[in-house]
Amino acid sequence: MLTIEKLTKTFGGKTAVDSASISVDRPMMIGIIGRSGAGKSTLLRMLNRLTDHTSGAIRFEGREVTALRGAAKREWQADCAMIFQQFNLVPRMDVVSNVLHGTLNKRSTLATLFNLYPDADIHRAIDILDRLGIAEHAPKRAEALSGGQQQRVAIARALMQDPKIILADEPIASLDPMNAQIVMDALRRIHEEDGRTVIANLHTLDTARRYCDRVIGMLHGRIVFDGTPEQLTTGTARDIYGADASFSEEATSTQIDALTRAKVAPVHA
Repeated sequence: MLTIEKLTKTFGGKTAVDSASISVDRPMMIGIIGRSGAGKSTLLRMLNRLTDHTSGAIRFEGREVTALRGAAKREWQADCAMIFQQFNLVPRMDVVSNVLHGTLNKRSTLATLFNLYPDADIHRAIDILDRLGIAEHAPKRAEALSGGQQQRVAIARALMQDPKIILADEPIASLDPMNAQIVMDALRRIHEEDGRTVIANLHTLDTARRYCDRVIGMLHGRIVFDGTPEQLTTGTARDIYGADASFSEEATSTQIDALTRAKVAPVHA
């Protein structure tokens, strides 16, 4: 499905991502871990084509993503939805309109200017919000919602694109443990029930182990680990974070595994 070949990004004299290679042959949930500055966000931004690469290639289902331009590039960005740590919603706009922004790549300029949406899209947006357990907030301004609710609105907006891949850049970094768990539950269920690949940058080892089928570790822009959650031992984590023997997993943990599993509305296709 997805192949990343020796992908590199340099900024001036600094190499942010250094010859990263990843092959994904089936839909899965992948966690990328590593300390701040390891290159995780730059890697996702290159995947989504928000940032241009310096060298290497990205291929998906026969398309060379790194060569796409114009409309073809926008089509890829619809197929590869991005969720950000700070939600990137329009705060003073109502929730359902924020979700409908997920259709912008498929709408005409005139429809966008006058904020015109087909009834079918409006109903679908509400159905997606219901799926994520927040349909009752559809008419509210986004700024009136809690951080966890806003992140679920951002997930709903991504689902409006009907993407094949969902990229999540530190989706729970600014959330409390309970809301972090709700958001990660939602992403996991979307992967399982929709068959979508989810690739998430994560800052907690317990989250990566609990939710991901595969974990990739980055250090100084390079991939230094690519394996299963079971292979992510404390010693391996120490190497990924470039830490000494004093390294403690508690420093990277939200302890969400100790909380009662939060419930969200059933996710369906």
